[in-house]
Amino acid sequence: MANPDKKAEEWKKAKKLCRLNEETVRMAKEMGLNPRSLIKNIPAPNQQWKAPVHVWIHELYEERQEKAAKKAAAKVRQADPGKRAVTGGSEQGALEHD
Repeated sequence: MANPDKKAEEWKKAKKLCRLNEETVRMAKEMGLNPRSLIKNIPAPNQQWKAPVHVWIHELYEERQEKAAKKAAAKVRQADPGKRAVTGGSEQGALEHD
């Protein structure tokens, strides 16, 4: 495993070279990005189509958050029908008698 001091130095270097703030660094770490990959993704002057690293991280983070939210919503939807089936029969019977 890498030395924690070395890892901290890599993040410090990436933060400086990529012009990142603490929040963007936190997002990158949360997503499991490597500081070296951030440095590699700094757009060169002839790569005007490429977004700056901080924009790229924010876009990736938003995409992953949306994907996680959809996955959680699908999980809840899958869990609900099972609960409805157990309680649905008694509720349905109660409704029919009313």
